Amino acid sequence: MAKRLVYVLNGPNLNLLGMREPEIYGHDTLDDIAGMLEDRARELNCEIEMRQSNHEGHLVDWLHEAQAESVHAVLLNAGAYTHTSIALLDAMRSIVTPVFEVHLSDPTTREEFRHTSYVGLAARETFQGHGAKSYLLALDAAAQL
Repeated sequence: MAKRLVYVLNGPNLNLLGMREPEIYGHDTLDDIAGMLEDRARELNCEIEMRQSNHEGHLVDWLHEAQAESVHAVLLNAGAYTHTSIALLDAMRSIVTPVFEVHLSDPTTREEFRHTSYVGLAARETFQGHGAKSYLLALDAAAQL
């Protein structure tokens, strides 16, 4: 059986994980999370492709690419774009590739403006508040498809 490819897309400021507000986001870097995901992906007969951009359009393009390349699923941590991006919502609604929303923290326990998730309106499922484990839980769910 061929390995299923899963895109892991990360939005603005996630390149600073491990340094940025570790009391909220933890001490794991994006590279640490990629390593954990690669280990789990091998167990699940999946392959991950980890990407990060501080630019909204890159995330939109990558969602379109996931559809065009018949990617198995997408894990999306859109960062702050979660709460602002109609463009990401529209991109997610325009593809059939399942997208799983991921957050290290639980936005619903934070500032009021973080309580709305446009990404969540189109996501297959949301995993939040488990630190780096949120990504692993989302990958497990994606592998079940």
